[in-house]
Amino acid sequence: MPDSSSNSARNPQERRDAVRIYTNQIEDACIDKDCIEDLRVFLTGPSQEALNSAANARARSAELLHVYIDVEPIVYNRGHYTADLTFFYRITGEALCGPVRPLPLVGLAIFNKRVVLYGGEIRAKVFSSDDNRLVPEQLFRENLPTCTVEVVDPMVLSSSIQEISEPQPISGPGPEIPQVVSSLFEDPLCSDPNVRRLFVTLGQFSTVRMERGAQLLIPAYDFTVPDRTCSDDPGTPDEPCDLFARVDFPTEVFYPQPERSAAARNRNS
Repeated sequence: MPDSSSNSARNPQERRDAVRIYTNQIEDACIDKDCIEDLRVFLTGPSQEALNSAANARARSAELLHVYIDVEPIVYNRGHYTADLTFFYRITGEALCGPVRPLPLVGLAIFNKRVVLYGGEIRAKVFSSDDNRLVPEQLFRENLPTCTVEVVDPMVLSSSIQEISEPQPISGPGPEIPQVVSSLFEDPLCSDPNVRRLFVTLGQFSTVRMERGAQLLIPAYDFTVPDRTCSDDPGTPDEPCDLFARVDFPTEVFYPQPERSAAARNRNS
């Protein structure tokens, strides 16, 4: 008879012991639904030239490239922090130039927002061997919570063109764009104020949370072990008929349920 206490016979759902782990604990969180109106798109050089001569233009899609997060404590409200979020989007669209084929438009849009969340208080200074670089910013920084943002690509709700009726003064070099973001565009971005401008309205869903490291005691059931063997053979792609054979027959399409048929008759009457 096999030994019921052996590893091979152990129930994976059977509690074995409690273990200590170090993980991020969520101190506070919020969800947001932003309708971002009239957000300027800084087009690339070729796209700006196409917009200048276009009869009309429209934005097609928006892709979130990066979110820059800056966390600062609130002096008058201990334990609470502001998170300044800067969203960088790649906007793609097309310029309509008469009967010819539309010209592609590519540009960058930037959106800023601030949220206030509780992040807890801790006076201990935390150091990790994961980062042993001695830089002044890390030597004197406070033990701030970690802000995490989860966002899906926004929806383009509308777009419009703004004409420049009179020359605008150049107040500065334009918005500050991280090198990692600007490098994602094949051509330099145009921030000249004296050009036709493309504006978009975006709809965005996001969640923001403040996290701190915490030591927790949790029940442990068993170590996880992969349930399949490794292979370096990618295999052969399935034949179309083999894929189709695994699709269930759509019975409801051909034979609707009685309650659905009755509901449909009531609607028709």
